This record gives sequence, C-alpha cells and structure tokens, in this order.
Amino acid sequence: MKISLTEFVTLDGVSQGPGSPDEDTSDGFTHGGWLVPHMDAAFVQRASAWLDLADGLLLGRRTYEAFARDWPKITDPADPFTERMNTLPKYVVSSTLTEGSWNPTTVLDGDPVQAVADLKSRPGRELQIHGSARLGDTLLSAGLVDTLRLVIAPTVLRTGRRLLSGTGDTSGLRLVHHEATPTGLLLLEYQTTGRAPRAAYDGVTAFV
Repeated sequence: MKISLTEFVTLDGVSQGPGSPDEDTSDGFTHGGWLVPHMDAAFVQRASAWLDLADGLLLGRRTYEAFARDWPKITDPADPFTERMNTLPKYVVSSTLTEGSWNPTTVLDGDPVQAVADLKSRPGRELQIHGSARLGDTLLSAGLVDTLRLVIAPTVLRTGRRLLSGTGDTSGLRLVHHEATPTGLLLLEYQTTGRAPRAAYDGVTAFV
C-alpha cells in the first residue's frame, strides 16, 4: 500500500484544532475551528475524492480518540464521509492503548516506523493519515510517506502546534495537483521524491 498524509494547516503552518474551538485545547490552544469558515463545496468534493482512494486509516492516539468519539455520532445520511470513516479499517499507533473502540481497529505497538513499514508492504491502495501531525511528521522523515496533501487556510494564528516541526531527514516533494476553492483554500497534492535537493545559484540564465 501507499502511505498518504492529509493535513489541514494555516498559512503559518499550524495544524492544531482545525474543526472546532474545543477539538484540541492542549497546551492552552484557544484558536480552534479556524478551517470551518473557509470550507465550501469544492473542498468537500476534493476531500471526498481523496477518501475514495483509502483502503484504511492510519492514526495517532490523540487523533484516533477524537475521531472515535465524534464520527460515530454523525448520523446524517447525506454526509459524504461518515459511512466510509466509520467502516474503513483503522490502524492506531500507540504505546498506551491495548484495544480500540471504533471498529474495525488494530492497535500497532512497538516501533511506529517498523509497524507502518510492515503495513506498507501489504497489497492495497492507500493507507491514509488524517490529522495525526506528529505521526505524519515521523513517517515523512523516515521516507515512508508517498503522498502529501495539504489544505491551506487563508489565516495566520501565530500560535499552536505546527506541522513538520520535528527532527529527521529532509524531504523532497513534487507538486502533482493544485487548486484554489472559492473561499480561498489552497488544495495541494505532492509526491515525495526522497531527500530535498540542493544547488548553488549560478545566475538567472540557468533557468531561461
């Protein structure tokens, strides 16, 4: 399977609490819900198309517990995500959980990089990480992420937990799709290309 990472971020890279004011208030964060004012039909259509590619969900403990609490409560039959989110296989990386309440769930203990590498070797389409920024950052730096999808909101918070702030190897990316929604969300899809390339600037004539 391929590993894809989907993250909602502000222009200054904050990924914490996009969905509601009380989604994630850890470390005193009080600016949750910053994505919702910018959601529109174009975003929903693209996000649904991304989810169509999933054969499973890969989550960290914090995100798993929030999703397991909230998604089963959504009963609107017209919601384009609920049935798939609730029925897809879930794999949660955790050193503290022994079992999951949001079935079907498999708890992955031990070294997360090795556990995910074992999953990645199985046949299938995409194993999708949604949220779980710390897990996603770890797996990206380990070279296990194949696709990175960013939804960038036109807002700056200057506080909150940021995406891709951990240590590890560099990551090169190739842009394969981009679009802007009517409300100003940027939807960017990248394929990973190994380590980030570097070069010395030798003048503009090298590029024309």
